[in-house]
Amino acid sequence: MHKTASESLTQIDASMVGAIPLADGSWQFSVWAPERERVSLHILGEHEQVAPMEKEERGYHRAILKKLAAGDRYLYRLDDSHERPDPASRFQPDGVHGPSELVDLRTLRWTDSNWKGRPLETSIFYELHVGTYTREGTFDAIVKRLPELVDLGVTTIELMPVAQFPGSRNWGYDDVYLFAPQNSYGGPYALERLVDAAHAHGLAVALDVVYNHLGPEGNYLAEYGPYFTEKYRTPWGKAVNFDDAHSEPVRRFFIQNALYWLKEYHFDALRLDAIHGIFDFSARHFLEELQDEVGRLAKQLGRQIHLVAESDLNDARVLLPREKGGYGLAAQWSDDFHHSLHTLLTRERNGYYGDFGDVHHLAGVIRDGWYYRGQFSHFRRRQHGNSARGIAKSRFVVFSQNHDQVGNRALGERLSRLVSFEGQKLAAGVTLLSPFVPLLFMGEEYGDTSPFLYFTSHEDLGLIEAVRRGRREEFAGFGWKHETPDPQDPATFGASTLKRELQEQEPHHTLRAFYKKLIQLRNACHLGAASSIETNEDEAHQCLSILWKFDSAALAAFFFFGHSEFEMEATLHSGRWVVRLNSADSQWRGPGSKWKEGIVVNASSRIVLPPQSFLFLERAAAGKI
Repeated sequence: MHKTASESLTQIDASMVGAIPLADGSWQFSVWAPERERVSLHILGEHEQVAPMEKEERGYHRAILKKLAAGDRYLYRLDDSHERPDPASRFQPDGVHGPSELVDLRTLRWTDSNWKGRPLETSIFYELHVGTYTREGTFDAIVKRLPELVDLGVTTIELMPVAQFPGSRNWGYDDVYLFAPQNSYGGPYALERLVDAAHAHGLAVALDVVYNHLGPEGNYLAEYGPYFTEKYRTPWGKAVNFDDAHSEPVRRFFIQNALYWLKEYHFDALRLDAIHGIFDFSARHFLEELQDEVGRLAKQLGRQIHLVAESDLNDARVLLPREKGGYGLAAQWSDDFHHSLHTLLTRERNGYYGDFGDVHHLAGVIRDGWYYRGQFSHFRRRQHGNSARGIAKSRFVVFSQNHDQVGNRALGERLSRLVSFEGQKLAAGVTLLSPFVPLLFMGEEYGDTSPFLYFTSHEDLGLIEAVRRGRREEFAGFGWKHETPDPQDPATFGASTLKRELQEQEPHHTLRAFYKKLIQLRNACHLGAASSIETNEDEAHQCLSILWKFDSAALAAFFFFGHSEFEMEATLHSGRWVVRLNSADSQWRGPGSKWKEGIVVNASSRIVLPPQSFLFLERAAAGKI
């Protein structure tokens, strides 16, 4: 039965929204709907009932009910008229328009009590989309593949958004129920099994969350209250209300969501999507407040938790500590790394790639984390970025491919379709031997040839056509003339599923072994522990060299992007250098090279590099090679 007002006020945690099971077996319900005079709770099923909720001064409506159990379904009735799902639903078994379902996460059987997380500086991320990573497209299917990732050597799997989106096919950035794991992926308990199993294999798990907008279909938040504002516009529609009137409960809603994933599902990191779309000009930025709350939770739980931002602002405030006017996030993606590497490999210059294309762009990123630090950007037609110098290299996540850079091409081509086998190895070497935190995109390690296309399964016909039109317009600036695959066609989704059988075929089998070797070298050489890193570029010959100096050792790498053989002076300290990896070696299906074991460097030493190859060297101790 519905409890009295006094009982509600004394037993409900005023900071938590949604349906929460209490110790005495009852359930508390809380929803922020300041513009609704009345909200009632409609319990469906065998024990159907409609219970009035108590409205508080700040606009929260609350109730506590007994005789309910996990699996029961409910809706909120707004002002005695239409009914909607819970904005903080823990599960939407019938999709974005159906009723919400009660979930009792206390029944989950976690086995990771000794798990303490992983430090960023030794992390290697592996980004995957649950729906296309396996044929089954579920959380449970990923569990079966975890040993493969452990064998590869990655440390952290990063899930693209898994909060409930419309239909069963979507990248996840159209999610509308931020607390509800996607029903077609397996729902709450399957997600728990995945995270717990990953920890048992020694893998951390990161989750991509979207706080800059919500998807349009099934998004009923505006019917509850001012969750959005007209002050700003994002590329995806109305901006979330982080600094306008009534913004405090909105900020709490999103902070609660972050803490929910980290605490209840044991995630180790959150990747914050497109933070440049989070508009907040208040004295205390939302990201600063979020980092404070997550930091407190990490201390409470006694494990490492990281917030990693996606941003194209090149703004050091994202990473700078509070005392220096920053938000203090753990790390951020560096798009400049991808763009500078991609243009060197493909020679593409359209769209934002027009700001890159020379070796000095990549060298600048290696030195500073990103290239544009206030220089004029021809693509943006203005000065762009500020300096990140002095910020640790482990605060930048870099990649040669990711879901955006592959999926936002007209045909969704991976590098395996754009560059040669030697080019793929070169991309892997630059990324995995960089001083930053590397991220791999699913299937990259063996050169999967499936495209990663943009796909949806909307029900709204107007929205379907708007998405089709928007994709065509988005590609106009890149000069891509190909007909864009229909996002709504199930075949577009099906074509994006990984072809795992390729791993047993050549050259894919060798490429995976090459990635594994690179990861082993990265770990063994402790690249992040270098006392200094020097870069030199030969722009005329498209060659970049990196020298790592340690207290009693040195490492060097020569990355050559040219398409004809290049003979260069060995700009190294005299002595013997051991070849740790030669991408042109026949072992890696390369054209062959005489540099198999080592090089003795003197004043007249020369190094010959085959096209699109790299050489990784270690200075040998006296008397050794």
